[in-house]
Amino acid sequence: MIDDLWYKNSIIYCLSVGSYMDANGDGIGDFKGLLRRLDYLQGLGITTIWLMPFQPSPCKDDGYDISDYYGVDSRYGTLGDFVEFTHGCKQRGIRLIIDLVVNHTSNEHAWFKSARSAKDSPYRDWYVWADRKPANASKGMVFPGVQKSTWTHDKEAGAWYFHRFYDFQPDLNTSNPMVQAEILKIMGFWIQLGVSGFRMDAVPFVIATKGAKVKKSVEQYDMLRAFREFLQWREGDAIILAEANVLPKTDMEYFGRDGGRMHMMFNFQVNQHLFYALAAADVRPLAKALAATRPRPASAQWGLFLRNHDELDLGRLTKPQQKAVFDAFGPDKDMQLYDRGIRRRLAPMLGGDRRRLELAYSLMFTLPGTPVIRYGDEIAMGDDLSLPERNCARTPMQWSTEPQGGFTKGGKPNLPVIDEGPYGYEHVNAAKQRRDANSMLNWTERIIRMRKEVPEVGWGDFKVITTRDPAILIVRYDWRNNSVLFVHNLNEQPREISFRVGLPGEAGKLLVNLLSEDHSRSNDGGHHRLLLEGYGYRWYRVGGLDYLLKRADIDTNATGKAGHPA
Repeated sequence: MIDDLWYKNSIIYCLSVGSYMDANGDGIGDFKGLLRRLDYLQGLGITTIWLMPFQPSPCKDDGYDISDYYGVDSRYGTLGDFVEFTHGCKQRGIRLIIDLVVNHTSNEHAWFKSARSAKDSPYRDWYVWADRKPANASKGMVFPGVQKSTWTHDKEAGAWYFHRFYDFQPDLNTSNPMVQAEILKIMGFWIQLGVSGFRMDAVPFVIATKGAKVKKSVEQYDMLRAFREFLQWREGDAIILAEANVLPKTDMEYFGRDGGRMHMMFNFQVNQHLFYALAAADVRPLAKALAATRPRPASAQWGLFLRNHDELDLGRLTKPQQKAVFDAFGPDKDMQLYDRGIRRRLAPMLGGDRRRLELAYSLMFTLPGTPVIRYGDEIAMGDDLSLPERNCARTPMQWSTEPQGGFTKGGKPNLPVIDEGPYGYEHVNAAKQRRDANSMLNWTERIIRMRKEVPEVGWGDFKVITTRDPAILIVRYDWRNNSVLFVHNLNEQPREISFRVGLPGEAGKLLVNLLSEDHSRSNDGGHHRLLLEGYGYRWYRVGGLDYLLKRADIDTNATGKAGHPA
């Protein structure tokens, strides 16, 4: 059972092939370059790679405008290069998931070219058409301020086509059984070539009913079950990680109340409230978000992340909460995007403060779910706000102090490498940090190794232990008679706290620090007293009397940071 649910305790690393490593010197990353960096990723400790789109594409939307689902863009290599890469992953025990972008295609896809050519085209009904511009064409845009409409007139077709995203990305008519069958075919093709699953893009839009006559979209949840059943038939442990920014009340519709739909979902509710907690040093709304997203089937899992390739969407926060996050992390207009989010990478958002970076990642690695790391964040890469929209956070990986940050030895990169300021590649690069025992990279490697040694986070149930201090978050996990406990101080000032672990009997008297020799033992009243430094965090394994007997080497007279008998 545990082997089948490998994603419950995985460490996922997201990267773009074109931005990671260029082997042939044309300025664009490729699979041969990525293959050379597999040992780096294995050393980092990640267990799963998530590849952003690499299929043939005009690349008007960073590859999310796909023109052929069954190939590799020639800029990145060949299908043979892809298979060699999957083999390299398998040799190192690394799984691979890829983006599944099936809400829309590129307008240069052969299907759309055929669909627009004639009303009797076999692909006409693969897209969503209207004879007249619908009255609601100005509503429901994904990119407000950039996008002007969700319907565009096509002269060749003599009709209007629907596009939830950019006008060069016509929506597929996913209600069409032929389209659904094609989606299964696409999944089967890549499963056969060695992938372990998919990150499905824009799932709520994939399953929504579409059309000029649709006044209110209805989600076709049974479609998700069909995807799941197909995967289980083709490859028993293959998964789908759903991008679905939905309210907690609909989470179970995506997971399936019997666990028969999506294996994983990104937890946008927790993500947004986590950034509010970091901005305001107030964990109470985050604790509520954790409680709201707690229900899920035993086989289901959350994907936990800090930043990703899109903007930080704050749409689930209240207006005062949004203002607090904007003021703290994106006060300037050019840091904001689509009237709802922040388009920055994590390190500059947190002012490059190492304490806050460690705190943020410690939180991500210890909140309920599977952590998802964005490439470059392990070395605290920055962003380039001079680039349009979300490209500012999609700059090439910074490997060394060589020209172009070691990303390429040839042509000019598609997006410029950051070469100025505190986040320039001469200051922030993997090679330099590999040689520094105290670097962000080496800290990340150590924290990943420790996270894999606490499977309770991925498998167990959790309890938030309340304190009187809104800046303190304490979470305990229990699984198979084992418990771990994590304490975080989101305030810049030190905090002295007292709390009970909340387990019966001798359990919880001893807290064994997993990151240092700073263990804690409760007083006669069962309380632990800790002094946490500003932005401090502790990872503990919970031990009782039996644990003390088994681990006689542990100094049970250890004291906390404040010198209190713990």
